[in-house]
Amino acid sequence: MANVVRAALVQATWTGDTESMIVKHEEHARAAAAQGAKVIGFQEVFNSPYFCQVQESEHYRWAEPVPDGPTVRRMSDLARETGMVIVVPVFEIEQSGFYYNTAAVIDADGSYLGKYRKHHIPQVKGFWEKYYFKPGNLGWPVFDTAVGKVGVYICYDRHFPEGWRALGLARRPARLQPLGHLPRPVRPPLAARTARCRRRQRVLRRRHQPRRPGGVRGQRLLRHLLLRRPARAVRRGHRQ
Repeated sequence: MANVVRAALVQATWTGDTESMIVKHEEHARAAAAQGAKVIGFQEVFNSPYFCQVQESEHYRWAEPVPDGPTVRRMSDLARETGMVIVVPVFEIEQSGFYYNTAAVIDADGSYLGKYRKHHIPQVKGFWEKYYFKPGNLGWPVFDTAVGKVGVYICYDRHFPEGWRALGLARRPARLQPLGHLPRPVRPPLAARTARCRRRQRVLRRRHQPRRPGGVRGQRLLRHLLLRRPARAVRRGHRQ
């Protein structure tokens, strides 16, 4: 793998139908290849709207097989044309009743290398994904591509560490993570969780700082102990 690999990421607005959405991404891919990109990742379920804002059975129509569905076959042709590695996130149907949020990985010569299935499936307002998707069952594969080792995560997976650890142990692959964000009104809960995580990190950092008797933390600790010990003695005496 080269020391520097130019990558392209696409986050596009919905065009209204699958065909025009795919054409839009093909144009982005060709433009990226012309600028020297060697790998490109599309957004979560890129060839459809983000239908998980509602729970309606009509949206199962967006599902297709992987790798034998029309979108992955078409992206294989695009990879061969542009010479890029392409990460292709789609709504996958494996068989009746088995649907996944999937990303296919296609090498620069157009060959299908495999797929990753999203493990962590949210089920909250605006993200009703369990209505459509089963949890992934393929682990965290690492793909040997023309640009080196590539691992994939999808959107909500990023809040959980086990996949990052698995990919990190796999000889440090590059990681691509397709996202499918919604309009601002449904995003504050995620921002709030991020803020809570940052607060916990600050608390852990403080807990692991050395407690020197001569330092500020040491002085606070001594003052805390001196104030508490008499109170405990009074309470014990009161019980007697």
